[in-house]
Amino acid sequence: MILTLSVHYTRMSDIITPDHLIADPPVPFTAYRDSFGNWCSRIVAPKGLLRLSTDALIRDTGQPDVVVPQARQTPVEELPDESLLFLLGSRYCETDRLSETAWKLFHTAPTGWARVQAICDYVHGHLTFGYEHARPSKTAWDAFHERTGVCRDFAHLAVTFCRCMNIPARYCTGYLGDMGTPPPYGPMDFAGWFEAYLDGHWYTFDPRNNIPRIGRVLIARGRDAADVAISHTFGPNTLKSFKVRTDEVNEG
Repeated sequence: MILTLSVHYTRMSDIITPDHLIADPPVPFTAYRDSFGNWCSRIVAPKGLLRLSTDALIRDTGQPDVVVPQARQTPVEELPDESLLFLLGSRYCETDRLSETAWKLFHTAPTGWARVQAICDYVHGHLTFGYEHARPSKTAWDAFHERTGVCRDFAHLAVTFCRCMNIPARYCTGYLGDMGTPPPYGPMDFAGWFEAYLDGHWYTFDPRNNIPRIGRVLIARGRDAADVAISHTFGPNTLKSFKVRTDEVNEG
């Protein structure tokens, strides 16, 4: 198994209690960084029931996602080389199939931050959220036509539209608790969002929630969900249960 469950290296200085992976029954772990810089763990899972868990305490500013309305769109010819990969189509983000649609929808929107926000506003209103709409093969094209999905589908569609409009965009996964939001609270899960490259920086956007959120903790980045799956298995397996908890702990 390959497991992508460790907090991203960009939050290492915030970790108070490390998020070590624990296996029951115990198995040896080895680790490596993938081509996107994500920390991945490898194990050989024994036959039978295997339980994987982790727990961590992470310091956070308590501030919502940064909003920079004046951030400009960088012309393609001025983009840094490492950002160009995130302009291309990928497994779940079919830029070739959605390019014409994107230009029809967003060509009149102002460039830069306003255009990315217009894409998020559209996706937020176009898709209906529901766990019953999730499936591993669902792409941005599927989500656009079916008008349903989970957070990863919202992110995939927005990422695809951004790339079609020449804005580099990369998929993100991580923890996102309910801090700062009113009840009722839904079941906790890993969240999917994306980052867009504007004015020399990568900025967080979340078309599923479409408001700045508090306490976002990044796990991994990639072209789309295929690059950041929490687990890859090389053999038959059954997921028996799955639980994610993100709670606020106040200092003092």
